[in-house]
Amino acid sequence: MKPSETTIGIASDHAGFRTKGIVRTHLEAQGYTVRDFGSDSEEPVDYPDYIRAAARAVADRTVTCGIVFGGSGNGEAIAANKIRGIRCAVCWSIESARLAKEHNDANVIAIGQRLVAEDVAIAIVDTWLAAEFQGGRHERRIRKIEPD
Repeated sequence: MKPSETTIGIASDHAGFRTKGIVRTHLEAQGYTVRDFGSDSEEPVDYPDYIRAAARAVADRTVTCGIVFGGSGNGEAIAANKIRGIRCAVCWSIESARLAKEHNDANVIAIGQRLVAEDVAIAIVDTWLAAEFQGGRHERRIRKIEPD
């Protein structure tokens, strides 16, 4: 994705707040527009309130794609995936990020601050943004997982 043509929605709970800020700074330095849906501190919050807002923005194309952060990323991915049209993958490595886009056309990724080092989180984001959906047999599979 070209930075000048891409708006990235980000969101976190308190357990992903620090990594969200680091990734946001990195993305803005690369020229991406970033829209932050919260939270705004490390004070405990309920992650669905923020994650669902970011996922809705991806689904309605207010933003191009989304990145959500939490302690593990699992709850965030589950919350995001409740929104029709969202394909959110938990990413814990560069390879998982690449495959999330190439095979699953993930339009949102989730990263766990407690499980992923900051430098790896940045590499995950960069890899995911640079990867391209491969289509073909993967397209058929994605159609099969769309809600009824």
